[in-house]
Amino acid sequence: MYKLLVKTKKFLNKVLAALCTILLVFMTFLVIWQVFTRYVLNDPASFTEELVRYSLIWTGFIGAAYAFSTREHMALTFLRDKFDPNSKRIITIGVDVLIMLFAFAIMFIGGTKLSFAASMEYSALLGVPRSLVYSMAPISGLFIVVIQIINIYEDFTGVNLSDQNNDSI
Repeated sequence: MYKLLVKTKKFLNKVLAALCTILLVFMTFLVIWQVFTRYVLNDPASFTEELVRYSLIWTGFIGAAYAFSTREHMALTFLRDKFDPNSKRIITIGVDVLIMLFAFAIMFIGGTKLSFAASMEYSALLGVPRSLVYSMAPISGLFIVVIQIINIYEDFTGVNLSDQNNDSI
């Protein structure tokens, strides 16, 4: 079980970081192309604005999942830090469970319903189904649920799976 969680966390971190990197590079090139076509060619490419917007949405959701995986998301810890170590651990587990429940109920189930409801709507310029854009919510929700299961395991055991020497696994 331990090795599976280590491999899963390592794999998810690589995949999510790679996806964010690819999307950010893609958006950068699209914006450069938009500026070039607008100011040099005097004929702005209209598709870039919509594509950058959709890429930004995807990057935000994937980045959120990555932040939960690396535990580098924003957190207000001033109240939790006033407690003793055992209470801190219980509060951290409770917060991680709440995040997992939110990701499953709102992002995964709600996002799936939203994606199916928008399957007959199409974007104005690209003509792609809006469900393609909205599908990032359930995908990210599923990533966050898996990540939170690993985080809860780390909370219970006190072992950070990212710190382990995983070369032999």
